[in-house]
Amino acid sequence: MLFCSKCGAMVVPKKDGKKIDLVCASCGTISNKKEKILVQEDVVLSKMDQIEVVDKVVETLPKITEECPKCKNMKAYYWLVQTRAGDEASTRFFKCVKCNHTWRDYS
Repeated sequence: MLFCSKCGAMVVPKKDGKKIDLVCASCGTISNKKEKILVQEDVVLSKMDQIEVVDKVVETLPKITEECPKCKNMKAYYWLVQTRAGDEASTRFFKCVKCNHTWRDYS
């Protein structure tokens, strides 16, 4: 680290076009020292800061016994969506646990 010869504050690199000068952070004095400047930052993440990517489907939908029209499996996920007017029944959607085929029931 370099320090200003006038006020003693830290001298930091400042880019001016293609040229990089060493400038006092406090008084703005430009240093005439010609030194190689290396700006480097090492980031160390703790276990709590790291993000773990999991390539797994999380089952959040409830399961029901319903026959899949494609593979004849007897287990499917289901959910309800209001696809028509508010005074009409909701549409039930199913998704096969085995083959992921999706179908609907309007009743």
